[in-house]
This record gives sequence, structure tokens and C-alpha cells, in this order.
Amino acid sequence: MEQAEVIAIINTPYRILWGLECIGEEEAWIFGSEETIKRINIRGTVMETVNTIHNRSPEGISVTGGGVLIYSDKNSRTVNIVRYGNPQVLINTLPSWRPGRLCSTRAGDIFVHVHRGGESDNRRNKIIRYRGQDIIQQIYRDGQNNPIFGDGVCARFMSENKNEDICVSNIYLRNVVVVDRAGNVRFRYDGSPARRENPFGPRGIVTDALSQIIVADIDNNCLHVLDQNGQFLRCVDGCQLEDPCKVSVDSRGRLWVGCQNGKIIVIEYLLQ
Repeated sequence: MEQAEVIAIINTPYRILWGLECIGEEEAWIFGSEETIKRINIRGTVMETVNTIHNRSPEGISVTGGGVLIYSDKNSRTVNIVRYGNPQVLINTLPSWRPGRLCSTRAGDIFVHVHRGGESDNRRNKIIRYRGQDIIQQIYRDGQNNPIFGDGVCARFMSENKNEDICVSNIYLRNVVVVDRAGNVRFRYDGSPARRENPFGPRGIVTDALSQIIVADIDNNCLHVLDQNGQFLRCVDGCQLEDPCKVSVDSRGRLWVGCQNGKIIVIEYLLQ
């Protein structure tokens, strides 16, 4: 592979970008610390604005296989779907649990990270697979000494791979955990093979058409690229990445990387 190439730099309306999800090859849904979700194109033009039901910023967004926007609201404990610009409740999550990040699967299910407790070691976490309103699976179970990623403050980002593995980026344990469809741990990645200057700072995570796993490393201003078995392949450095924290893949296989400064860097990284 040759050096990755910057295709576009997008200035978003948000001072800090909290979420990013590509649609097709030229657009993405984004959100920040406001009560709106915006659809933006690669030229930086806002194409659509959605007001959330309770006028609060979402915790997470995703796009279903049919191209429909969904988002989570931790205060109402719901996952909401946006049809024709109007949000409506899709899922009422478990009582006393608050939804966070979301991941839509190729099979049409939705993974919801839910948590309860405070911002300390007493926080508990689960990742639940929903099919409609029905709970199909609870992958990360609550309990002391959680064998998958530990108890405490929540894991933040998820992505489903083409082989149906679920890839989770845990910002507090500074690792990536990948489990199979049954919830069994396949591998963990702690960033050490990349030999970066600072400790691994995983944030956004996504998988591509080659089943590669791409993780944004906010503390080293780079992206880690792994194969589906956890083997480190390379880092994407430079590319004007400044505190990268969100990452998504468009239909042309390009990476859209959201940075803390509110900018999105669109990168062609599968060069031959």
C-alpha cells in the first residue's frame, strides 16, 4: 500500500464532533453538543437537520441497512428512528439502564450499549442485540470482574464485521475487544504492536469491505488497521489528523474521520 491520501477536509457546524455515520459515498449524519442531528455532504453543506424528540443531544447514532437514521436518548431510555424527518420511539431499553452507542447489523438487528451507575467503578455495562423491540442476546453481561472488558466506566464504540464479529473500543481500559456472534472473546488489541509514542487511546472503530478493523487513536493522532484476526497491519499517520475520535466508511471505501476540533478528514487509504 502507498501512503494514504486526503480527499477532503470538511468543516462541520460543531465545535466538537460527537458522532459520525456515513450515508452512501458523499454524505454523513453528524451530531455534537446540540439537540440536532445534521446530514452533511462532502463539500460541507448541511443538507438536512433533525430535531430530537426531547431536545437533547443524542448519545449515539447509526444508519440501518435501509439507510434510515436511528439515535439513542439516555434520558428517555429510548432508541428512536427518524422517518421523513420525524423521530419516533423504536426501542424502550431496560428499566434503569441508559442507552449509549449504537450499531446496526447486516441482518437488520441493532446493538445497543446500555449502562447504569455513576462515572466511577460502580458503573455497569451491557451490549444488547435487539430485533425490533425484542432482546435477542445480551453479549456483555453485568457482574463483578466482567470477563470480557471489566466493570467500570462504559465502553464507547462498536462495529460489526462482515464475519459477524462485534468489535468494541473501550476508552478507559485502552483496548479493543472482539467477540464472535456467540459473545466469545476472539482477541484483544492494546495498541502495542504499532509502537506509538503515547499509550493507545482508542476511540471510534469501524470495519471495511476487506473485514479490516480501523480504530481511531486520539492520543497518537493516527488510525490503527488490523485484519479480522487481530493482526496489526499498519497505521495511517499524518493526513492532518488532530485528535481523531470518530470514524466511518463510505460506500466507496473511504474513511471519514471526525476530529475533536469539529473537522472531518476524508481519506483514501486502500491505495494499490
